[in-house]
Amino acid sequence: MALDLSWVMDTRVNLSATERRVATLPGRRTVKKDAQAAWLLKAVTCIDLTTLNSDDTPERVKRLCAKAMSPVRPDILDALGMGARSITTGAICVYHRYVATAVEALGNSGIPVAAVSTGFPAGLSPHHLKVKEIEASVADGAKEIDIVITREHVLTGNWSALYDEMTEYRAACGDAHVKAILGTGDLKTLRNVAKASLVCMMAGADFIKTSTGKEGVNATLAVTLTMLRAIRAYEERTGIKIGYKPAGGISAAKDVLNYQFLMKEELGREWLEPDLFRIGASSLLADIERQLEHHVTGAYSALNRHPMG
Repeated sequence: MALDLSWVMDTRVNLSATERRVATLPGRRTVKKDAQAAWLLKAVTCIDLTTLNSDDTPERVKRLCAKAMSPVRPDILDALGMGARSITTGAICVYHRYVATAVEALGNSGIPVAAVSTGFPAGLSPHHLKVKEIEASVADGAKEIDIVITREHVLTGNWSALYDEMTEYRAACGDAHVKAILGTGDLKTLRNVAKASLVCMMAGADFIKTSTGKEGVNATLAVTLTMLRAIRAYEERTGIKIGYKPAGGISAAKDVLNYQFLMKEELGREWLEPDLFRIGASSLLADIERQLEHHVTGAYSALNRHPMG
């Protein structure tokens, strides 16, 4: 849609109310036993299993792809009565260099490859190179592109520049889904987070995403609530459903449950499925698998028994 600056400029966030809302969530919402296992299995299907390290190698990416296709050990699934179900992660997320490797390793599994792009994580490469990077990842087979916005546009209130940038990224992605990484830890205020969310959605983002995972502060429940309210407002005004992806620092099963609860309360059951909800994580899956094993055996195992690949 066209940039609606009046909507953007009228956006407000009640900080104290937001903080109270998220502070009470863990005490108000909890699930145990079979219900908890079911929520955690659902979370597995929404994970963008990620490796974005300077020491990544093709073999590491291949191992990660194997884990994405079989994220929970078969004996645990059998004990849960889910052995006949096909459970995979939502996607594999890698740098452009490893897109083709991941596409080949995943074969006909149906798991999409997401590529981080546009000068990830800082997003300060020359603009024409950022567009070329998107096009190269799509050409190599990436079905999803996680772009990084220029935080300067938000911090200086240059909403037209952010809209134009996001529009060009959307066009370069073609048929691939585009997730807009806001870098919320760098945006200073929740009002900036809300405004940036709206502008990116107006410019065609399929998902809005909190962080690169490389900022000092990454996904938080307060930021999540702010972005979910923006998604809800956008759907109410346009009828278009936008997805949400928290990323960075979500490594424990108990933490991901709070994100799921907030998603359901604010947006409804539809937003618990991978077409509208993703979790950017690298170590979360190991802890979920560990918690599921505890559920079926009554004993906790060491994390090294649940390798990523």
